[in-house]
Amino acid sequence: MTSGSATLNTTIYGEAPHTVLVRNDWTQAEIASIYHTPLMDLMYRAASVHRAFHNPLAVQQCTLLSIKTGGCPEDCGYCPQSAHYETGVQSEKLLNTDTVVTAARLAREGGSTRFCMGAAWRDVKDNAQFDQVLDMVKQVGAMGMEVCVTLGMLNQDQAHRLKDAGLTAYNHNLDTGEQFYDKIISTRTYKDRLETLKNVRIAGINVCCGGIIGLGETAEDRVDLIHTLCTLPEHPESVPVNALVAVKGTPLEEQQPVEVWQMVRMIATARIAMPKAMVRLSAGRVSMSLAEQALCFFAGANSIFTGEKLLTTSNCDFDEDKQMFELLGLEPLEPLRTVVV
Repeated sequence: MTSGSATLNTTIYGEAPHTVLVRNDWTQAEIASIYHTPLMDLMYRAASVHRAFHNPLAVQQCTLLSIKTGGCPEDCGYCPQSAHYETGVQSEKLLNTDTVVTAARLAREGGSTRFCMGAAWRDVKDNAQFDQVLDMVKQVGAMGMEVCVTLGMLNQDQAHRLKDAGLTAYNHNLDTGEQFYDKIISTRTYKDRLETLKNVRIAGINVCCGGIIGLGETAEDRVDLIHTLCTLPEHPESVPVNALVAVKGTPLEEQQPVEVWQMVRMIATARIAMPKAMVRLSAGRVSMSLAEQALCFFAGANSIFTGEKLLTTSNCDFDEDKQMFELLGLEPLEPLRTVVV
């Protein structure tokens, strides 16, 4: 099925022009061909697609806060919050609403237009804690920010309650391709993850869904992940591309960092396959040089997480990002909502 199009034709040296289309019928072979395109041509094609759908200088700043840390019953091999591993992350109770709202206000003052809240839960429970999260969503949304949460699996009724509270987006990453998935996680199936995405979409909430590279997967597994995302009935509005931050105590603590070229390939392929999506340069950015981040922006990334923490791992702070924006000539993406002062 093909839906929507842009008029721009992009030309790669030695090839016929490519018409930029929004498609949900990509084949695995097509995505593999894009991913393995010679790097300079891949970046040029991705940059051209990016300019057909987005202001190439506008980058959205987002802030992610852990509202309930540690003690998660899942065994995700990369995660320092899993109760299965000794990583030094202390289990903490759900933050109180005032603390979260204050953090959101500081994030907004720092330039963020999207505030994301993560709770280390396997799934959402219909209890007082969920009611409290709903209140957080309402209060942060009233400040004029986009609001995103990641709370684990949820059913349709819970998704509708989040929608009624004013939630903009729900993050639920697939992490990796389906064929490699069970090498990383055994406590939740790929089908479980897809079911949550379905429930989010039915409720009318934007989908935020991406993955992590550097888990030990192959290039084919990365292609598999992007193929799954770009053949969903509707593309995710937001696609985070994360590089593994190896944490001592997790099964993946010995994994070597991915090279920037691997991030660029993932970002560029995601941009071409899902032209309208916000492609988010996410975990792992703190270890990148400014020049490496610039390559990612050129390849189609148009969103970053800013602030000192990404859940429990370090991240670039607001001042660093302000300097980067000034040097590269980037501009903060304007908020979609009217900001209440």
